Amino acid sequence: MIVDKDVVKDIAALALLEITPEIAEEYITSMSQILTLVEQMQSINTDGVEPMSNPLDGIQKLRLDQVTEGDQRVYFQENAPSTSEGFYLVPRVIE
Repeated sequence: MIVDKDVVKDIAALALLEITPEIAEEYITSMSQILTLVEQMQSINTDGVEPMSNPLDGIQKLRLDQVTEGDQRVYFQENAPSTSEGFYLVPRVIE
């Protein structure tokens, strides 16, 4: 695919972007490089390569499901302007 100003203009319109003519040249170069890379990747023989869902086929270590930190509600509420029965009291917003 050949990338020119019309292609960049069409893609910018689809993405609701405004691209100045000065920047359009940079986009033409960048998009051409990306498409060249994709063409190179398409030419690689992948016969016999098994698809994978992610590159990390290892097993993830799971941590034990246990409490590691105690209840610190009283400590955290010491800085609150107003609390009651463990809840933060705030001014009424809706009347």
